[in-house]
Amino acid sequence: MAAPTELAPAAGATDAPAPLGRRRERPARPPRGAGARSRLWWPTLLIAGIFCWIAFYAKGGLNLGSMTTTEIVLTLGAGVVIAVCILQAPARGHVYGLWPAALLLAFAALTTVSIVWSVQPDHSWQDSGRMLAYTGVFAAGVALVRVLPTRWPAVLGGLTLAAVLVCGYALLSKVFPGSLDPANMFARVNEPYGYWNAVGLSAAMGVICCLWLGARRSGHALLRALAYPAMGLLLLTLVLAYSRGALAALAVGLVLWFCMMPLRLRSAALLIVGALGALAVVAWDFSTHALSSEDVALVERTSAGHQLGALVVAMLAALTIAGVAIGFLTARRAPSPLARRRAGTALLVAVGLAILAFGAALAHSQRGFTGTISHDLHALTSPSAKPPPNTPGRLTAVASERARYWKEALQVFEAHPALGAGAEGYATAHLRYETQTLEVRHAHGFIVQTLADLGIVGLVLALALLFTWMAAAGRATHPFNRRWTRWRAWLEIRSGGGPGWKRLHERELTTYSPERIGLLSMLCLVVTFGAHSLVDWTWYVPGDACVALLCAGWLAGRGPLNNASAHELARGPRTSYVRACLVGVVIVGAVLAAWSQWQPQRSESARQQALALLERDPRAALAAANSAVSRDPLSVEALFTLSAVQQVSGEPALARATLERAVRLQPSNAQTWLTLGRYQLTREPRTAVKALQAAIYLDPQLVSPEALAGGQREAVEVHNDYIQALEASARLKSASALRSPATAGARRAARRRSRLRSTRSRTGRSAP
Repeated sequence: MAAPTELAPAAGATDAPAPLGRRRERPARPPRGAGARSRLWWPTLLIAGIFCWIAFYAKGGLNLGSMTTTEIVLTLGAGVVIAVCILQAPARGHVYGLWPAALLLAFAALTTVSIVWSVQPDHSWQDSGRMLAYTGVFAAGVALVRVLPTRWPAVLGGLTLAAVLVCGYALLSKVFPGSLDPANMFARVNEPYGYWNAVGLSAAMGVICCLWLGARRSGHALLRALAYPAMGLLLLTLVLAYSRGALAALAVGLVLWFCMMPLRLRSAALLIVGALGALAVVAWDFSTHALSSEDVALVERTSAGHQLGALVVAMLAALTIAGVAIGFLTARRAPSPLARRRAGTALLVAVGLAILAFGAALAHSQRGFTGTISHDLHALTSPSAKPPPNTPGRLTAVASERARYWKEALQVFEAHPALGAGAEGYATAHLRYETQTLEVRHAHGFIVQTLADLGIVGLVLALALLFTWMAAAGRATHPFNRRWTRWRAWLEIRSGGGPGWKRLHERELTTYSPERIGLLSMLCLVVTFGAHSLVDWTWYVPGDACVALLCAGWLAGRGPLNNASAHELARGPRTSYVRACLVGVVIVGAVLAAWSQWQPQRSESARQQALALLERDPRAALAAANSAVSRDPLSVEALFTLSAVQQVSGEPALARATLERAVRLQPSNAQTWLTLGRYQLTREPRTAVKALQAAIYLDPQLVSPEALAGGQREAVEVHNDYIQALEASARLKSASALRSPATAGARRAARRRSRLRSTRSRTGRSAP
């Protein structure tokens, strides 16, 4: 961890540092034939196309139709890739990455099995489809690296291109809001995902890929020069997304990058130049009211967006010129070792001065150094803290609503500590503990979400997956020139210091070859995604998650860099019955998983068809509603539709039985009780009162004073329905009391006494 010096590459390892004083040798050039180029450019474009399709089609992963199609395509595609790789894999050699893949499959299996105890089993079924698709992407990365270990530049190049295209579209939505994003009334960019933090994470992961593209010594010089405008574009998108979590995740990834990589000066030059270009545009954007404020008229946003587009084009042109100039100057005359040391020292001094200036600013603030820190910590962890607005001031604010989400998730975990409330159960279970009306589906944090959904069992399984992946990824990357000891060392203490994370021996030291630099870049990308997933729900966004899963699978399956994968591939695969059986299992498993993923969407399509046919053809609507229930028997929405069709068809008893079935299926869901209560409102008011009371107990915010004072439609309707049910129940109670036998006998006795008094008064006798 000395000064970030950068030394000349050794022979045969173009990105490896060489000892001082040695003569610089020209790096080995890759073959320039058409065959060599074709082996890289088409996989790069293919990977970029696949991930752009995932980002633009699946978006934020909240739409059932697009998400189902994405899951099916990924699952079947991963099955085909894994089957082909099994047939083409080397005949010999150790297969790496099996433990992480098996544990991820076990996590997906736990997600599927949680349907049994889930508070909302239909959402758990849908989440199991997502996890199966994610497992397929990870396993495809493990399989591909065994068959095509030299195609790692295509993976990183494709991911870089995909990130640039996604972030470029995000900026275009701000430049042309009338055409691409007219409904967005916030200043933050949120397309193509529909969620600004997901856009920020894509930009953060793209920055890591761009550092690899521009800082490496291998590769075409023009591509290294184009990394400068790409870096400016990605950083500009990251800031305009106003995503504090993405900025923090990128900071973690950059710290890891500069601690592990030998290309620190090249990386710093690329990052600084790109940041200067992006900050110039950011400063103008923040000073423009139409682009940095909420609820601005579309005409004003469009006019200011066109000006922003002109500035972005000028920035890209300037950064391209800067990239070409820097590449030309460093190629003509490389800096001397002394100049590198001085530059590294200057960078460290600049970082230290920035930290000191930040501390001095805190010390001279109104609350002082410690007071400001304690106030910010309280604002960060307080569930009652008011979130900042979606304006540029958000980047310097600390308060967030995540503390509220996390508190409710932990309360759900306390109620279901072992197995949780079921996959995707947080959306329903947290309503019981909600103190403010705020629609949220995820807990905004992988750990708290796992605790709420899958309990201790899910968290232990996730931690086991993390540790096994770290051990598998360390075989190829050796971060900080260290490695984990073998598993046997954890059981038997032998000479050499026993188990732990040991420094490599001199004979085991590997140079920083281009492949190792690329794999370390993948490691930084995965860490960036993991850091962001701790504070957000981007794990559910396929466009971000699949990028990290592919890189994680590639790292887990690569194995040691000095293994004989290429030599074994030259000998050709060996066909056997075992491989044929494995291929059959993979294909059958992929088809079954895709069929399972399709059923919720088939049920939703039949349900929509039933609603469309309800008025003109009740019989066909009834058939469609029954099909929806049979395709997804866990869906309460399908049961609600079936009940509505049965009511129109003149079968009230069946309609009531269907709603009671929905209540038995999801007794912890307030919507099932609410629907039953509204149905019984005019038929059995007493039953309606009990059902509505259960709904209000499960979701107190249905009739919260804040919601009623704000005139929220749902709250007012539930309140009126409950009052109407209470009044109808009271009237029925009074009427039944009047009709009861005891009351009738008392009235007859009173009438007899009245007649007796009148008779005695006429005869002159006093009444007893």
